[in-house]
Amino acid sequence: MKLILSYLKRHIVIFCISTAFLTLEAVADLMQPTYMSYIVDEGVANADVSRILGYGGIMLGIALFGALCAIMRNHFASRTSQTIGKEIRHDIYHNVQQLSLENIDRLQPASIITRITNDVTQIQDFINSIMRIMIKAPITGIGAVVLIIIQTPKQAPIMIVIILVAVLLIIANILVGYPRFGKVQKKLDKLNGVSREFLSSVRVVKAFRAEDKETEKFDDASDALAAANTSALRAMAMFATLINLTVNFGIVLLLFISKDQNASDIGRLMASVNYMGQVLFALAFISNVINNAVRALASSERIKEVLDEKPTQKKAVNPKHPEIKGNIEFKNVSFAYAGASRDALHNISFSASPGETIGIIGPTGSGKSSLVNLIPRFYDVTEGEILVDGENVNEIDEELLRSRVALVAQKALLFSGTIIENLSWGLDNKEKNTDEKADNSNFSASQIQEEDKQRIYKATRIACADDFIEKTKDGYDTLLGQGGVNLSGGQKQRLSLARALIREPGILILDDCTSALDANTESKVLKGLNEMDTKATVLLISQRISTVMRADKILCLNNGEVQGFGTHSELLANCQTYREIYESQIGKIA
Repeated sequence: MKLILSYLKRHIVIFCISTAFLTLEAVADLMQPTYMSYIVDEGVANADVSRILGYGGIMLGIALFGALCAIMRNHFASRTSQTIGKEIRHDIYHNVQQLSLENIDRLQPASIITRITNDVTQIQDFINSIMRIMIKAPITGIGAVVLIIIQTPKQAPIMIVIILVAVLLIIANILVGYPRFGKVQKKLDKLNGVSREFLSSVRVVKAFRAEDKETEKFDDASDALAAANTSALRAMAMFATLINLTVNFGIVLLLFISKDQNASDIGRLMASVNYMGQVLFALAFISNVINNAVRALASSERIKEVLDEKPTQKKAVNPKHPEIKGNIEFKNVSFAYAGASRDALHNISFSASPGETIGIIGPTGSGKSSLVNLIPRFYDVTEGEILVDGENVNEIDEELLRSRVALVAQKALLFSGTIIENLSWGLDNKEKNTDEKADNSNFSASQIQEEDKQRIYKATRIACADDFIEKTKDGYDTLLGQGGVNLSGGQKQRLSLARALIREPGILILDDCTSALDANTESKVLKGLNEMDTKATVLLISQRISTVMRADKILCLNNGEVQGFGTHSELLANCQTYREIYESQIGKIA
């Protein structure tokens, strides 16, 4: 609840204005039965038409006033709840951007998506219900109880008993509902995870005709969510029914006790019955809001977990800003993923000089990608240290380090938008000047400055991407689907490489990023890297011996350990693992 209150405090003025309109609306509702009693007791009983019309006119005016207050209350409540929802989503998104990959791995992407969507919606609905109903309900309920006692004093004991029973039921509602709705959100996480996994791998599912298997997984997750929801809603429905029954029982008692009521006071009895109805509605509203509160509390705890999450990587107190030329040194580096039973890398030591190309090869699962992910500090080493130009990467300014390290991931990642939008990611934010502020919806090549255009064109030429770009109808303004779905695997890899080359990095990491290219295109791409104006240190991961054998030196890994480091000929002579890979791909050494 502290989380919700902290956001409400930011909009306390609007909240107070909404509360004021809501209070006036509640007062208007409470006045109606009293004037109705006047019409019956003073107008109808005495056949006084003028009183009937007078009090009727007053009731109509009060109703119009209450309606106006309701409109204003709804306006401010909706505005505030939507604004707070936007702020919470922004804060979650901003904090997630600051987290390390270890944090995100632990929180899980599917769960983060649920929290930024469904959980925020639960809080929005709760805040909206607070400002529209929650405050009005107790005002109406308490006011109705007071007026019943004034109208029919004999009913005070009944009202006290009814209120006490209702309060106990509401407390029980909270205690029973809170854990159940917490389970609902966890089951929703699971369903989102299954859905996300299926949608991201739908081609593989169809290729292996595994639709039935995936449908079964989805149905299991959906059934679990439905069962959790049913359990929670069943409990809520039970308490709502008991509250309804308690108040209706009170109305019956009120009528029974008033059986000998004087005919001249029938209007008061009618008013008391109406007020009992208002008490019933107030308690029903409170019960519904409590249900929303239970869901919102469960959601706020999950959101708070993300907002309170601190990056596992500590930023340097006095970050260093070396001129990163590409000198890399691993000193007895070991690394293990959080929760893993063994090291992904163990006691790794090697070095690379500026401008060198280091090939990295090894069997699947040998730790190749884990190794290069440590250089831009996606993860921190468990033991040892990594030096870049003589400085520990943990002490280098993170923004500077990542601006000088370009990574082409194993899986080519492109974003919805045009080709030029995707390529412009390679431009440093300070250099990404346009003739006018670019709107992402219509960003085009014409908005890029000439100097940056030349960098882009040169990078696409080196990556052998210019030929297929120019053959498209709109060239660099060609619109890509999500993930570059309208491009082949090789085309996506070449665009990803070009995006990295545009940055003109000091360190270029190629994580098996030419796997979808044919041998001729791959040869052209690797040869084109030598045309770069600033000679980068290249770490070239590949499963193909024909790719890494061209490197200045080769690092051979197996089971997270160095098996050999040297030139192609040196490893053939001295490294059993490298020789086995060579013979499996090229053939026996003569």
